[in-house]
Amino acid sequence: MEIVGASFDTVEANLAFHDENEFPYDLWSDLGRELGLYYGAATSDTQGWAARITVVLDDRGCLVHTYEEVNPLTHPQEVLDDLEQLL
Repeated sequence: MEIVGASFDTVEANLAFHDENEFPYDLWSDLGRELGLYYGAATSDTQGWAARITVVLDDRGCLVHTYEEVNPLTHPQEVLDDLEQLL
């Protein structure tokens, strides 16, 4: 299993945020909004920031589940519980 984050920020901004918060996973820069548009975190390629969503893909890259509402306090455990049922 692999966890990645994506935002519309620059590579440099994501690296600084990653290092400052000691994230245990990579952050991707989606400057062209391709990922955001594809997965529904953006409705326009000029949108200033992505909606905070989570998508779960299987090992072939197929969409398994989308979480459109993310509460930072409860969401990690929600995803872990759902993954335990899926696996």
